Amino acid sequence: MRPARALIDLQALRHNYRLARQHAGAKALAVIKADAYGHGAVRVAEALQGEADGYAVACIEEALELRAAGIQGPILLLEGFFEADELELIVEHDLWCVVHALWQVEAIERAALGKPLNLWLKLDSGMHRVGLFPAEYPAAYQRLLTSGKAAQITLMTHFARADELDCPRSEEQLAVFQAATQGLNAPTSLNNSPALLGWPQIKSDWVRPGIMLYGATPFDRPQPLADQLRAVMTLESKVINLRELPAGEPVGYGATYITERPSRIGVVAMGYADGYPRHAPTGTPVIIDGQRSRLLGRVSMDMLCVDLTHLPQAGLGSRVEFWGPNLSASEVAAQAGAIPYQLFCNLKRVPRLYADD
Repeated sequence: MRPARALIDLQALRHNYRLARQHAGAKALAVIKADAYGHGAVRVAEALQGEADGYAVACIEEALELRAAGIQGPILLLEGFFEADELELIVEHDLWCVVHALWQVEAIERAALGKPLNLWLKLDSGMHRVGLFPAEYPAAYQRLLTSGKAAQITLMTHFARADELDCPRSEEQLAVFQAATQGLNAPTSLNNSPALLGWPQIKSDWVRPGIMLYGATPFDRPQPLADQLRAVMTLESKVINLRELPAGEPVGYGATYITERPSRIGVVAMGYADGYPRHAPTGTPVIIDGQRSRLLGRVSMDMLCVDLTHLPQAGLGSRVEFWGPNLSASEVAAQAGAIPYQLFCNLKRVPRLYADD
């Protein structure tokens, strides 16, 4: 059996959730959109059942998958609904819903609902992606309140640059949010992972930890709280072939790496079809039998090459860790011109194996 696999540590997941909730001093929605960032939404939700205050997904398809698997408790649709006829399903499956556009407000007003909805009204405080503009926000809130269609309204926004610890943009967005919501008596939700970790002065009633749940830092530097996160996913495989080459020999497609000295090359069953980044360059770190080494040459669809020259004990069957507790996904992503979100979400083909002890 091909040795490439992703090990998912559910104890580490719970540790990271608890860290988020405790540090925030608020309720926390576990963000498990995009198949829990590649970790498996159903298994992640099951691991947090009875502990998470709720879950957040992108769309109704993701929510229905969780409900079909027996997941109870609040599930928030972060993109809201795309068509008015989804409101019937939202009521039927007891989902919470973000409202980020006036047409959604109008659709809710017109709808004949079986019961009022739990709505999260999103403000565009400066990211300029989705959300109501500040000038229209208070009126939209009042419309939903007086419609009788809202059981609860939560006031929310999303920070665009909270991962930049020296950037004032988050505090500027906070000021816009505070001005737009002045006088509105409702719970709030502002903090994504970087805001929760890096901006303790920003408080809200609900937080939305995403990338931090999976043990990856959103920052490009050490940060005390982020340094306490534990890696949830370990992507690993084994050396399946060896090559001993003299100096001056090319390795892999395009001869992008030429051996600089007599070298031992390990061929590993891992490639971009598994989700490993194709553009990871020579020098990208890997861990081989617990020792640090590097990628050599271009990543292929199913295989890649690593340097064993300085590791005489390594050979056929040696374990190779591509990211995990011994090598952060953030470091690998930086080498590959990517972000850890991308690495996790791109995972495919490799089996996921879950550990809960």
